[in-house]
Amino acid sequence: MNNSTNGRKTNYRWVICAMLFFATTVNYLDRQVLSLTFEDFIRPEFHWTDSDYGNITGIFSLFYAIAMLFAGRFVDWMDTKKGYMWSIGIWSFGACIHAVCGILTQSMVGVEGAAALAAVQDAELVARIALISSTFFIIARCILALGEAGNFPAAIKATAEYFPKRDRAFATSIFNAGSTIGALIAPFCIPPLAAKWGWEAAFIIIGGLGFIWMGFWQFIYKKPEANPAVNKAELEYILSDDAVAEEKPVVEEKPAEEEKKVSLWQSFKYRQTWAFIVGKFMTDGVWWFFLFWMPSYLKTTYGLASTDIKFQLALGVLYLIVMVSILGGYLPTLFVDKKKMEPYSGRMLAMLIFAFFPLVALAAQPLAHVSMWWPVVLIGIAGAAHQAWSANLFSTIGDMFPKRMIATITGIGGMAGGIGSFLIQKSAGALFDYSDKVGLTLLGFEGKEAGYMIMFSFCAVAYLIGWIVMKVLVPRYKAVEL
Repeated sequence: MNNSTNGRKTNYRWVICAMLFFATTVNYLDRQVLSLTFEDFIRPEFHWTDSDYGNITGIFSLFYAIAMLFAGRFVDWMDTKKGYMWSIGIWSFGACIHAVCGILTQSMVGVEGAAALAAVQDAELVARIALISSTFFIIARCILALGEAGNFPAAIKATAEYFPKRDRAFATSIFNAGSTIGALIAPFCIPPLAAKWGWEAAFIIIGGLGFIWMGFWQFIYKKPEANPAVNKAELEYILSDDAVAEEKPVVEEKPAEEEKKVSLWQSFKYRQTWAFIVGKFMTDGVWWFFLFWMPSYLKTTYGLASTDIKFQLALGVLYLIVMVSILGGYLPTLFVDKKKMEPYSGRMLAMLIFAFFPLVALAAQPLAHVSMWWPVVLIGIAGAAHQAWSANLFSTIGDMFPKRMIATITGIGGMAGGIGSFLIQKSAGALFDYSDKVGLTLLGFEGKEAGYMIMFSFCAVAYLIGWIVMKVLVPRYKAVEL
């Protein structure tokens, strides 16, 4: 390592943060290909209903949840560099193989060509096409989920290795903004790719970006203490939490050979684990609902095709608003530095503030007929609040758990978030089909509009419920002692 300070510390930690940002951007681009090709390209070809789409996104979420339970443990075992390489390699492969689902479906049902599949009228054959194609997509989505489950455990672990506690929420909000950037870029590139070369090409081209990232990660990432690009001053800053150990008791990390092993199941005995579980379970599905269903909402409510510039601008504006969330990670830093609050208390106060903003989603459906831009802006604000909430929620792990448990706890929370998302996706698909079929009425809304009113209402209050339960479980800062 270069021990020369030259009076200034290096800033290589932000290079690592940039790599985490790009990985998360690719992660969300891969995740968005299906939702942006569903209405105009895939649904007509395979005769999918909202329930079919809800099943696919729901099972993706459920498998993601199961994978998250073990992904954190896998990253802890493999360590950050190798764990991340395996993760993005698997999800990039999973993204690419979506492209063969159409060919396999044609082979199974004996109908050649996408146009011929879309033209089928026989009810029995239509049902068979929908079932077989959705099954193939579920398999591809499960492989995608298996790899994507490792993204956040690996990224959170890398953040804990390269940033002191005071900066982790800010660094997390930066790399977590990749999810917003991915969602922002997606409507401008995925539908045009699908329109020009077919929806299969969109999966292959976007999926291939992950393999490019892997090449850079192989050469860029090293532990800070072994990285020649990190000088002594920066390393001292990265490890500055240790400098206050004598002033304030903290959980001390033992040498690797003396570390007490904590099994996956033992992790569940801590109230801090359950606080993180509740926070993720209540809120992750809200973000995924917006991610997976807003394209369909614009199609259903306003008749906009994914290739329509108005459709693309609507989603672009929505996720541009979400970008404001990058400031959310800085708020607890202000509380800590200016108000001298303890990091966990500062984060919980920030999360309470962010929990009130999603309440604006209650007005999204009532104002939908005034202008398309009302639900776009209001859901954008709710999405920004989610991302700010999420960045701080992730950072509470580093506040309360020793570094060797961080990826494992992140994985457990991700599992809870995935289960919550499965329930929301599955419920949304069934609700929209049911409300459309029976003409459900609620508060003056009818059919799918009533269904969206119900879903938006749940999304609005989920954060306050989650925060209250978290506060009851861990009312004040308490580090986990092994």
